[in-house]
Amino acid sequence: MLLPLFPRARYFADFLTPFEGVDGLEPALEAILATPDEQVNDEMAMAARASRVPSWTSRVAEKPLREDLVDLLRAYHRAVIAPHEEDIQETFQAERARHARSMLAEGTAGLLADLSPAIRWRHPVLEVPDYPAENEVHLGGRGLLLIPSYFCWKAPVALADPRLPPVLVYPVHHLLTAASTQDEAALHALLGRTRAVILRAAATGVTTSEAARRAGVSTGTATHHTTALRDSGLITTHRRANSALHTLTTLGAALLGGDAVGECR
Repeated sequence: MLLPLFPRARYFADFLTPFEGVDGLEPALEAILATPDEQVNDEMAMAARASRVPSWTSRVAEKPLREDLVDLLRAYHRAVIAPHEEDIQETFQAERARHARSMLAEGTAGLLADLSPAIRWRHPVLEVPDYPAENEVHLGGRGLLLIPSYFCWKAPVALADPRLPPVLVYPVHHLLTAASTQDEAALHALLGRTRAVILRAAATGVTTSEAARRAGVSTGTATHHTTALRDSGLITTHRRANSALHTLTTLGAALLGGDAVGECR
């Protein structure tokens, strides 16, 4: 039932990803139930034009069918998402830490410029060059809610209806899994202890001096190792004022057990 409603397509109904979801699962499910029937019908008709969907999807506005949908979403969350929620939250914490650094160092412009490789900030426009459909969203004095997504990669997505609150869902910078003792030993054997420690520290963004403290070496030695990691394509370095911030590349995240970025689904 869920796959036709959330297809890998240029569009699926906005009411299925309600703004109220910022407050948690239950408020989001309540919002799905409370969406006006006319809006549901309009959006499902648009979804049917964007991709092939079963005929029953035209009846989603009917209360019994929508109640079944909400029950299924709740069950899906319990079975698929909840067991991994701790790892997901750790990834979001790392994402917030990375953006907090950008915000403190360079303000809003620095934050927007560092959101994702798939996003380009050119004042006063935030561009998503590879977006699947051509679209313009004018804020008109409204704020833009930035939502990092654990299940999205490469192309960020936005709500299609310009009347809805402006939202940009973008892929988290990296998806890391907790390292086992065996994995850690293998990483040390491959890179050496110091470079392994610095690479793992770069998962949440680290300056050269911070990397030196983490690894227990001098700043000069840390610079030598960050240069080697950067030359190997495992980290990238952003110069900010008098400091250098090192973060993982896709290759570096993959080496630590993460997933490379691709496209939203």
